[in-house]
Amino acid sequence: MTVAARTLTDQEQRERREWFRARWERGVKFNRGCGMRVLRWDPDGVEVALPYAEALSAHEGVFHGGVISALIDTAGAGAVIAGHDFEKGSLLSTVSMSVQYLAPARGREAVAYARCVRRGRRLHFADVDVTADGRICARGQVVVTISGERPGVGDPIEPIDRIEPIDPIEPFTEE
Repeated sequence: MTVAARTLTDQEQRERREWFRARWERGVKFNRGCGMRVLRWDPDGVEVALPYAEALSAHEGVFHGGVISALIDTAGAGAVIAGHDFEKGSLLSTVSMSVQYLAPARGREAVAYARCVRRGRRLHFADVDVTADGRICARGQVVVTISGERPGVGDPIEPIDRIEPIDPIEPFTEE
């Protein structure tokens, strides 16, 4: 799918970046349900925090590795879109990701630090470090593609205080 040639003003580019920041935190149900918060969002990179919750754990006090992978994917894609030229499209999809777990992710929160390291015509690459309890616990690389227009870009996103809470994940119990 090709994007119709449309010149966006600097203001329109900023508005789209801000819309995506709000979407990452409040518009994506998974991110919202996990409690992810955007701490920083600019063309140089993003920081996304994930608070610890029992529902996100592998063992008591340790984040599940899949949740850490989701944080890497979220932050890496965010780093790409936070500095993206929206004249090249806005429909983003992850095409590959690699994760290296360096230590158990323990602590009250995990924070992903991501930056876009290469922007291509359609493929974009981001590096992500995740820290928990003051030390790096995981590292990842995310490759995303951006092409076409995402439906709904610019539509209002509910303020955080007006969003219904997501039902917490019920623990599995054998009877």
